[in-house]
Amino acid sequence: MLNDIDRRILRHFQADPSLSTAELADRCRIAPGTCWRRLERMQESGIILAQEAVIDWAALGYAVEVSLRFTLDKTQPRAFDDFIAAARAVPEVLEIQSFLGRVDVRLSVIARDMADYQRLYRDRILTLPHIADIESLMHIARVKRDEALPV
Repeated sequence: MLNDIDRRILRHFQADPSLSTAELADRCRIAPGTCWRRLERMQESGIILAQEAVIDWAALGYAVEVSLRFTLDKTQPRAFDDFIAAARAVPEVLEIQSFLGRVDVRLSVIARDMADYQRLYRDRILTLPHIADIESLMHIARVKRDEALPV
C-alpha cells in the first residue's frame, strides 16, 4: 500500500500543505515529478481527501464552544435522519458525530458569547426534532488537537 517514500511525503504534506510540489519533493529528497505522481496517486486512491483552510474561529469573535450530547427518541423511525438533517442546517454547528451506546449524536457548537449561546440553544438547538435528552459540556481549553496521522 504505502512505502517509505509515500509516508515521508504524507508527513511533510501534513506538516505544511501549502508547500509547492517542488518544495515538498526537496524536503522528501525525491524528484519533483516523482513527488507529483505519488501525490496524484494518493489523491486518486482516496488517501489524500482534500486540502482545507483551518480558520481560528476565536479570532473571528467566537468565544464559546459547547459539546452537546443527544439521546434521540428511538420510537420515531426517522429520528436519526431528521435530526441530522436539521442539525446540518444550523451554521454554528461545527461538527456532528454519531455513536452507538447511550449517546446517539454529539454536536460541537460555537457562539460569540454566553448570551449568543443562550439564544442559539433556545431558538435552534431545542427545536431540533426527536430529542429525548441533552447533555451540555462547556469547553474550557483545548489540550491537544492534532489532525495529522502518525505515518
